[in-house]
Amino acid sequence: MKQVLLALWVLACTPAGAQVQALDTAGRRVALPAPAQRIVSLAPHLTELVFAAGAGDRLVAASEYSDFPPEAARLPRVASASGIDLERLLALKPDLVLAWRLDATAKALDRIESLGLPLAYLEPHRLEEIARALEVVGTLAGTQPIATREAARLREELNRLKTKYRGAKQIDVFYQAADRPLMTLNGRHFISDAIRLCGGRNVFADAPLIASPIDVEAVLAANPQVLIAARSDAADATWMAQWRRFPELRAVRDGNLFAIDAEEMSRHGPRAIAATGKLCVLLDEARSREARSPR
Repeated sequence: MKQVLLALWVLACTPAGAQVQALDTAGRRVALPAPAQRIVSLAPHLTELVFAAGAGDRLVAASEYSDFPPEAARLPRVASASGIDLERLLALKPDLVLAWRLDATAKALDRIESLGLPLAYLEPHRLEEIARALEVVGTLAGTQPIATREAARLREELNRLKTKYRGAKQIDVFYQAADRPLMTLNGRHFISDAIRLCGGRNVFADAPLIASPIDVEAVLAANPQVLIAARSDAADATWMAQWRRFPELRAVRDGNLFAIDAEEMSRHGPRAIAATGKLCVLLDEARSREARSPR
């Protein structure tokens, strides 16, 4: 009976006509009777996109680890990577749900959609898609002027980096996405886009999985010139000790062991563009060291 009442409530709130509409990144048409006033975000990068689009005050709940900007940390939690608290989400009466589809949340997302709640998938898989996702949020929330300006800024910065590093000497890069277990990212992940934009070559671009387990022997065989480690604290250098055991590794020999902020670089949101700029600086530093190193 409870589920029937919930379904009736959602259907009663679904308008016959829609005044606001946009295509999400899955190519689905999302239509609203008016700009969204009560938004639920089901992934940290979506929370960042909503704030960047000028609609942070419309958020009524978010997912676990939604901690940027700082005010996002105060939002109620209705989801994690392992699932969605559907009852709590519905109790908030959102007029827009923003989602990233995972196997663990697929059934709950299908349930949300079956109840008639407007659901938009925003899953940018390339750096260029982040600005477009921002514009979709701005359209659905009615904050287009802010979202349009921010999207233009992101595109301008991305184009600046592309121009600057076009023709840069290629350098081989191992991106360490995690250390326990040791993981990397293949060429289908947008971080591989960032590496390529900066003139790098992801040595594990052909790995079978987007996030692939890897062993030390494979890294030694690839012998990258640069090792970039994604870290929650980029200033913590203790992780380097495990690689300094291998002085024959080019990245160790030339001192090209670098860390980058994991959240900034890996979340599919606006900060990833700035993080790409930082990555480019690190690869430039590695090129400079290689040029100075005697052979």
